[in-house]
Amino acid sequence: MDLQIRLANHSDSDFLWEIIQPVIHSGDTYVFAPDSSQQQMLNIWLAPEKYTYIAEIEGKMVGTFFLKANQPDLGNHVVNAGYMVHPAYRGKGIAEKLCRFSMEEAQRLGFKAMQFNCVVSTNEVAVRLWQKCGFQIVGTLPKAFRHQQLGLVDAYVMYQWLG
Repeated sequence: MDLQIRLANHSDSDFLWEIIQPVIHSGDTYVFAPDSSQQQMLNIWLAPEKYTYIAEIEGKMVGTFFLKANQPDLGNHVVNAGYMVHPAYRGKGIAEKLCRFSMEEAQRLGFKAMQFNCVVSTNEVAVRLWQKCGFQIVGTLPKAFRHQQLGLVDAYVMYQWLG
């Protein structure tokens, strides 16, 4: 599997939506409303303060992620990230490759640490993956996520020093 990762741009919007829409529609891993519009989500995913990337295999978009400063000014050395893999390509190691690439890219951009602010506790696949990539759960946010099937569930703050 030859995974190519590049910066996204607005001409990628329709392809990005093909990844984003099914991920948020389930309402079990991201805070975005399942019925968010394409324009709302693209405004968020491609916001000017973010570095947004696309992963492709043989010209087919299979995943995306963004990097952005987690806080302004005196906290801007910590990067935040969000990842999505097209449902048809899950279970193929793409998310791990995106995460590992993003950590290197974050360091290249000058960030010293990476923090995930809201990892849904019931998303056990993601929690295990982020731990495999070196992240630690540094906090639990009780009942911080309204899971569409399970109701209120905990979310984790996960962190890793990159330097």
